[in-house]
Amino acid sequence: MARRVPTPNVPDPLTARFAQDLTALAGPLASGTRIGLAVSGGSDSLALLLLADAAFPGKFIVATVDHGLRPEAAEEAAQVGRICAGKNIRHTILDRSYLTEYEADLADQPQDGQESRGNGGNVQHKARVLRYRLLGQWAATEGLSHVATAHHRDDVAESFLMRALRGSGSGGLARMRAVTPMPYSSDPDVRLIRPLLGWSRAELAGIVNDAGLPIVQDPSNDDPRYDRARVRALLQRETMLDPEALSRAATNLADAEAALEWMAEQAWRSRVRVQDADAIQLDPGDLPREIRRRLAARAVAALSPAWKGDGLEPMLAQLEVEKSATLAGVKATGGALWRFDIAPAHSGHR
Repeated sequence: MARRVPTPNVPDPLTARFAQDLTALAGPLASGTRIGLAVSGGSDSLALLLLADAAFPGKFIVATVDHGLRPEAAEEAAQVGRICAGKNIRHTILDRSYLTEYEADLADQPQDGQESRGNGGNVQHKARVLRYRLLGQWAATEGLSHVATAHHRDDVAESFLMRALRGSGSGGLARMRAVTPMPYSSDPDVRLIRPLLGWSRAELAGIVNDAGLPIVQDPSNDDPRYDRARVRALLQRETMLDPEALSRAATNLADAEAALEWMAEQAWRSRVRVQDADAIQLDPGDLPREIRRRLAARAVAALSPAWKGDGLEPMLAQLEVEKSATLAGVKATGGALWRFDIAPAHSGHR
């Protein structure tokens, strides 16, 4: 077995800080336990690699996703492989060929309102779906329960502004979660963890610069066709838009979102009656509008599991004036009690 090359230039306080942050999300890494790291070769993910190697040597493996969007991507992934080889860290390059035919087809399907995005947004969204499907498949194949990414405090601030500009509610504006099921994965047991949410981009860049590692520069980070690139440029120009303060605001909204979900759960238990598999009755009473909205969304989702969450506001407006509306195959009728039923099939479909 090749000798492991120690990671240089990671001060002990940073190593200890990272160890605490990651352990808080994944739990203690017992003997034989490994986690996965998603490392693209950019400054943020290389810092994740260096911190993990300093804090948990031998307890992780690395994957780099090659989306196939740029001709340079294959060499950039190979560069990460060389860095890992120099440290005797197992590295895998993931591309579409790693997926089953079924998973590859799913990665190409529109999701989460993708059709409504601009061309740049569509490209980045499809890349995101492919990335997480690949990482989920890799984790399942390797028997990993957790895969860590390098999302950090500045990413939280950028996401907060992007969603605010789209008019998102508290759920959309809330801080990205530190632990979540792997998005778009078919394995519900794989967890995506983000141990660097309390770290700044500048801190992470300093770690990589001190180590003298080559850094991949993704041109999409500065491409004004993409929302995130424009928001990042805005944050750099406007010093009043402090990423740390925006991140705190997102965290506060995450707490508020959790409270609203708790209230909605209590209201669902006391105000909702599921009459049979095809009908739900809701007493909106004096509930705040946001709780009524969440209960209506739950009712539609319960009767139409394939519903993606779009189009609820027009239905809610009709319910509040005691009218009826149909959404995703569910007919809702307003009044003192709101009723949700599976909509009858059109005569032409008989």
